Amino acid sequence: MNFILRVILLLLGLVFAASLAVAALLLAAVWGVRYAWGRVTGKPVTPWTASMGGRFNPRSGFDRFRHAAQQPAEPTAADVVSARARGESVRSPVVLGPADDVTDVRARPVRGD
Repeated sequence: MNFILRVILLLLGLVFAASLAVAALLLAAVWGVRYAWGRVTGKPVTPWTASMGGRFNPRSGFDRFRHAAQQPAEPTAADVVSARARGESVRSPVVLGPADDVTDVRARPVRGD
């Protein structure tokens, strides 16, 4: 029984390896046809990575969020008008008031663990 299981696993491994080889050959064939068509037409053949969005730049994600977090130096006229209409400060949209305005929080004593 153990021998039959090993033979079945070997055959499954061979089928899997053959399917990977066929997939690689198909990819190489498509790549070759694409390259040959570019040579026949005289057009430059760009790599697939360039046609799918270009090079990956990890810095761009950090730059996008860093720039989004920075506040503009001077508020625009629309910011000033909308902040005044809401009764808020132009520099900060938060209206600061006395601490007695908070009604949904209960003070609890500090426990020493």
